Amino acid sequence: MSSLELRGITVRYGRFTAVDNVDLLVPEGTVTGLVGGSGSGKSTLGKAVVGLAPARSGRVLVDGSDASRRHGRSPVQLVFQNPYASLDPRMTVGASVAEALSGGALGRRAPRRERRAARDAEVRRYLELVGLDPSRAALTPDALSGGRRQRVALATGEGVRPAVLIADEMTSALDVSVQGAVLNLLRRLQRELGFAMLFISHNLAVVRHLCDQVAVMEGGHLVECGPAERVLAHPEHPTTRELISCVPGLALAEEAS
Repeated sequence: MSSLELRGITVRYGRFTAVDNVDLLVPEGTVTGLVGGSGSGKSTLGKAVVGLAPARSGRVLVDGSDASRRHGRSPVQLVFQNPYASLDPRMTVGASVAEALSGGALGRRAPRRERRAARDAEVRRYLELVGLDPSRAALTPDALSGGRRQRVALATGEGVRPAVLIADEMTSALDVSVQGAVLNLLRRLQRELGFAMLFISHNLAVVRHLCDQVAVMEGGHLVECGPAERVLAHPEHPTTRELISCVPGLALAEEAS
């Protein structure tokens, strides 16, 4: 298991500061929900963690070590809202998952035939892990539903065996009927594999279902952070209270408490 720690992360675009000096700890083996309104900086912070947004300053630590200085693949992986952002539409599902697999799992020193057999076995394993029939490995993403494409994106993200997973609004583009199944899958994988996860969302109802901790952003600043049960039942910041008021079930629970 690994933890993710952000220290003083700042992201600027010209004179505009999108993320301002954010400190955040995602404890090992837990899920932190990062919430906020549109333009609050939550997605920019997630992208800064994996180097897709230009961090002006700050450090990203995984288990206390600087993530940018680790050799090999990044210990942090990002799963996008739109799986087409991470899946090549020209590649089959199996090829996409195989490309993401960590080299150690495939035994690079083994003969080519053994490597291919090991690769195919790993592809099947990861597809089964996310609840997909391995026979779909021969399909391209356009032959799958949105929920199945998101499962493939999750399989490719897990194929790298990350210590930390960043999930950026990964269920918001899905039908409500599919969201629950994907969220249950995500929580099961997180518990079984033990990775820490930063789950970025505008939906507090989803965050309540999935997360151990809630962090709230507004105007590029982290304005509140704490255990999910406490933050959602007894919010301290006006932004948190406003977000809760937009979710009827949560608003009623807060009033009752």
